Amino acid sequence: MFTTLEVPDDRPDRLHVRLHRPEVRNAIDRAMVLELHEVCAGLEASPRILIISGGGGVFASGADIAELRERTAADALKGINSRLFDRVAALPMPVIAAIDGWALGAGAELAYAADFRIASNRARIGNPETSLGIMAAAGATWRLPELVGEPLAKEILLAGRVLDAQEALAARLVTEVHEPEALATAADALADRIARQDPLAVQLTKSVLRAPRAEHPEVDERAQSRLFESPEKYTRMTAFLEKRAK
Repeated sequence: MFTTLEVPDDRPDRLHVRLHRPEVRNAIDRAMVLELHEVCAGLEASPRILIISGGGGVFASGADIAELRERTAADALKGINSRLFDRVAALPMPVIAAIDGWALGAGAELAYAADFRIASNRARIGNPETSLGIMAAAGATWRLPELVGEPLAKEILLAGRVLDAQEALAARLVTEVHEPEALATAADALADRIARQDPLAVQLTKSVLRAPRAEHPEVDERAQSRLFESPEKYTRMTAFLEKRAK
């Protein structure tokens, strides 16, 4: 039974997970990390779309500072958050982060690991780690430049800039902005669009997108060779041709 997460509903093609530590603004602690690993294990075994959200006007305020203050060099080398976020990023099916309110520090890094980020108009996204005497070490130093470019990433990581929803949209860090009450519906609408695609084609495309540049085009060709032999390819293309012929 989860204590720091909520699963609002459970559908065959998707899983909703809501970060739930309202007393500390959904700060990510070791217990939440372990529970999210359980979620990942389930989705690795039975691939589905994952939607991650927060609650109470907060996505996640960061790592739990009381816990973080006591961590040592040995803890840093364990990659407690970074290894979880890498696992989230590598899930077979796409991950959607629905950001309402604050997504700071580790909360922002969790969102950066998602395939899609959509936001409410009160979203605030940033990495204030250097103000606390540490750095953003769970993916922000390399994911964020890839997402928004190095100049803006440096403003966020080195100068403490926090983006509001419209700034995040302009930077393409998020792809949609909605009223807070419409955010969950928008996340499901995006998941609906993904779910209409062939799941194997989506999984292989996501895998190929993550491959190092040096592995292309061979990795693309291997994935396509699997899909060319897929019964779903024949079914979907036949349906397309029959519809066009009408």
